[in-house]
Amino acid sequence: MRGTALVFVFRWLCGLPHTAWAQQEIVTLSTRPGVTQSYFLTSKPKNLEAAAVLFAGSGGLINLRTENGQAKFGQGNFLVRSRAEFVKRGVIAAIVDAPSDQQGGWGMSDEFRRGDWHFTDIAAVVEDLSKRTAGMPLFLVGTSRGSVSTAALGARLGDKVAGVVLTSTMFRPAGRKSNEPGPGLSGFDFASIKSPVLFVHHVGDQCDVTPYSDVARLADRYPLVAVYGGEAPQSGRCEAYSQHGFFGRESETVEEIVNWMLKKPFRTEVK
Repeated sequence: MRGTALVFVFRWLCGLPHTAWAQQEIVTLSTRPGVTQSYFLTSKPKNLEAAAVLFAGSGGLINLRTENGQAKFGQGNFLVRSRAEFVKRGVIAAIVDAPSDQQGGWGMSDEFRRGDWHFTDIAAVVEDLSKRTAGMPLFLVGTSRGSVSTAALGARLGDKVAGVVLTSTMFRPAGRKSNEPGPGLSGFDFASIKSPVLFVHHVGDQCDVTPYSDVARLADRYPLVAVYGGEAPQSGRCEAYSQHGFFGRESETVEEIVNWMLKKPFRTEVK
């Protein structure tokens, strides 16, 4: 579905010299009757080589908004806080928020992420971003529960995306006792994704629904970047500031993701 873009533009310093950053935007698209889908578009790299749509974990809520003329959003998630690592390597990043009808509770459920409405919303984002980047290769990158979006959308978008990256993949369901229950990607057929797929996982991931052992079983069929080490956790084992969120290994992890995207040699182990 085509989306009508209502674009709000902001400029500010992001801890780098002003000359290193160009325009950054909050883009809001009308995607379904009465529903909008917003995303934050990072500055455009001078050496733009690809685009990536980034999907945060949990319910995908980043609370994208403006305050005093500046864009504000939750920045704890691995992919969100690592956005500059993509930009400096030539990849413009679009960080999606939950759509306007999924802003309540904890955000997007797994069922929503795997469903028709999410596909409609993100298809509009992909179309809009593709126009902005003049046909550059476009990738879907998800982490933790965001991997549910990435996998499901990758299977449906076909050749509209150049590849799919699954990090800290949610292979197992979260039970009813969880604060965020859902099936995750249990039972999902990864072969239904026809574009290239990369898995990225921390060997020490202690989250019950994202064990490294599950991705290791797929290593004979798909490329896998195994990440080791990092900093001591400063959050719960299923949260962003732990091995689950590649804490202390963000830059090195994104480097190998981008190398894979750009068809450069990439390390299968980050230590």
